[in-house]
Amino acid sequence: MTRRTVLTAAALLLTAGAQAQGIQDRTLRIGTTVPADHPISLGAKKFVEIVAAKSGGKLKVKDYPALQLGPELQQQSALVGGVQDMFVPSTASLAGVVREFTLLDLPFLIRTSAQADALMDGPFGQALLAKLPEKGLVGLAIWENGLRHVTNSRHPIQRLEDLQGLKIRVQQSPVFIDVFKALKANPVPMSFGEVYGALESKALDAQENPLLVARSAKLYEVQKYASTTGHAYGVLVVLVSKKLWDKLSADERNLLQAAALEARDYQRQVSREQARKAMDDLRAAGMQINEVSAAERERMRQATQPVTDRVLQSYDPALVRLLRSELERIAYIS
Repeated sequence: MTRRTVLTAAALLLTAGAQAQGIQDRTLRIGTTVPADHPISLGAKKFVEIVAAKSGGKLKVKDYPALQLGPELQQQSALVGGVQDMFVPSTASLAGVVREFTLLDLPFLIRTSAQADALMDGPFGQALLAKLPEKGLVGLAIWENGLRHVTNSRHPIQRLEDLQGLKIRVQQSPVFIDVFKALKANPVPMSFGEVYGALESKALDAQENPLLVARSAKLYEVQKYASTTGHAYGVLVVLVSKKLWDKLSADERNLLQAAALEARDYQRQVSREQARKAMDDLRAAGMQINEVSAAERERMRQATQPVTDRVLQSYDPALVRLLRSELERIAYIS
């Protein structure tokens, strides 16, 4: 062994020791809502690996995908009560605790992944995360679910008018309901577990979700058309129970925060890679996919602008000003 090798090994040991200072032997649980091969669960798995590496194996995290720890709202409540350690929920459920997260449901805020990153990682995203501790939650990072698009069984959505009359399942969110009413569709709020059967029986014509969801739920079996409306962008938040957070040392907190941000970058990359592959897979499964033009997306945005204006009037003017300034800042990011 050369002197340089010995010095390098010693440096690595010192680094590992420094990282492990103030870190107790703990095992935490993190839950996700999606299957183990979904980008969100893959992000959780990467988080587990990073925490183990940074703590020298002292701080362990076990991941539980596919709602193994219970339904979404149950896991969220368990975090507030200190019964569960970590969870990665959608902002749709978080909005029931911190209503400002509903602002992320507003239509046509962003066009690209780069714009999404700039908005979520900037002052506006941080302002939303800052509202969580008073509700018993701590937000470490914002991860991606992706742009939402419309699938249906009747015809391609190429123009605003093609949405008219479609019976479409939407999230149980007042904003989503009002948005699709403004687009002249017939929105039906429904839990996702009921969607496949409703589409199969023709009780519904359509649904809206990232294309990854359409692939994983095998909606190509009951939907012929997918159209890239990109009407909303879905995100998730990596949460820690504040009751647990308050018990952790500064080193443990810093480690979990750094790991969540590092895993965020990986999770977004995987999400975007899989989104592109999902489009190819859906085509191979027989779906017809069409791109909605920028001009038609602008028409849709204008049709839903009254919904956006009405929603914004009900929030803290300072937060609304921040959102508007951030949207101006990211407008030309491609």
